[in-house]
Amino acid sequence: MSDGDEVVRLTAWVRGKVQGVGFRWWTRARALESELVGAATNLSDGRVEVVAEGSRADCERLLEHLKGGGTPGRVDSVVERWGPSRGTFTGFIER
Repeated sequence: MSDGDEVVRLTAWVRGKVQGVGFRWWTRARALESELVGAATNLSDGRVEVVAEGSRADCERLLEHLKGGGTPGRVDSVVERWGPSRGTFTGFIER
């Protein structure tokens, strides 16, 4: 198995104008395109927390989408944390 095939968990905290603009729906669509499972959650401080599990390569692709210029709203910064997959998700949900 190459590093790109390793199953991982990406947690990303996205700051900017990312609530009320379709950001979670857009994130879910990008995640499902890559067959990732997880969740996009609005936080009380205005950030969106994105948790995605799947291959490292697919998670890195999602992270690039989050940091790229094509998101709804406006992304000011993305803080990421990587770890082992926990296998707790089925599908990708917005909450």
